[in-house]
Parts: sequence; structure tokens; C-alpha cells
Amino acid sequence: MAKKSVITESQEIQLAIELINLGARLQLLESETSLSRERLLKLYKELKGVSPPKGMLPFSTDWFITWQPNIHSSLFINIHKYLVEYAKISGIEAVMKAYKLYLEQAGQVAEGDESVLSLTRAWTLVRFFESKMLMTTPCSKCRGHFVVHRLDLHQDYLCGLCHMPSRAGKTKKAKDAIAAPAIAAALEAPQIAAIA
Repeated sequence: MAKKSVITESQEIQLAIELINLGARLQLLESETSLSRERLLKLYKELKGVSPPKGMLPFSTDWFITWQPNIHSSLFINIHKYLVEYAKISGIEAVMKAYKLYLEQAGQVAEGDESVLSLTRAWTLVRFFESKMLMTTPCSKCRGHFVVHRLDLHQDYLCGLCHMPSRAGKTKKAKDAIAAPAIAAALEAPQIAAIA
């Protein structure tokens, strides 16, 4: 039986601070740390100056399949898989490192804007993969691996970059957020130079 490493309270607080700074919701913080809800609320208010957002966490796999979220989710999950397999990290550490690399690959987001994929959605995506609700499949044209429902048919699958919907990227927000060339290149071969 493997020994579980003991995490000190100061390490838990440091983890919570890093998660909050990356945009974690309260439910994620409660799940990944053993700090009390009151302590997490106080920490969140100290760091952000406001109370954490209320509401339920994302619970549907469908969001990850829609056009723009699928491209960003696919980029993130490919980075995450690479880190788990080759850097031998797991759990919340893998999610955080993969998320930071995703933000670098997806391009900087303008001040005040949020990235297409939030940390909470990225964490939820990993849980959907662990519960075998989602998987990746290669695009028959570009060979990049994209997030799909596990039970769907995937023969001759075409990704959202190779087969864009007619209204894709028509809004300014969509154009700014997609960063398609960088994402397409990263999906083919994730550039993971800064693992350590």
C-alpha cells in the first residue's frame, strides 16, 4: 500500500492561492484542498476583493463539443495528456500546469476578458475524461486530436478547424478568442518546452 504524502496547511493555502489566481471556483477549491469553506471564502475575498461567483459547476459534456470550446478544450486535454504521460505528474498539479501551458498556446487574453476555457471547465473536462464520458479522436484531415463524446461515431471525423461552421468567427469576440493557427499547430504537436 502506497503512502499518501502529508500536505501541510501552508501548502494547502499556497495551492488554494494559486488556484484562485488561475480563476478556480469555490467548489473546485473545496474539492482539491482540505481547507474549510469559511477559510476559502476569506482567502478568495482577500485575493480577488469580491465574493466568489455563485452557481453550479458545469455538468454537461455538450459544451466541450461545440465549435470554439471544442478547439480550446482539445488543446488543453492534449497538453494535459502529454504532461501525465511524459512528465509523470497527475491530479490538480497536472491540471494547473496544463492550464498555464494552454493559456500560453491560446494567446494572451485582453485585460478583463476571460479565456474561452476557464480553469474550472478544464478541471471538469479532466473529470469527464476520467469517467470515460469524453475521449479524443483524430481529425481525418489535419490529424489533430479533438474532444468527442465517447459513444458517438467517429469514422471520417472532421474537426472544427478543417470544417468550420458557416457563422464561425463572425463576431469580434469569436475572432479575438480563437487564435486558430497557434491552436492548430499545438494540437498537431504540443510544444511542451517549459514542463519543469
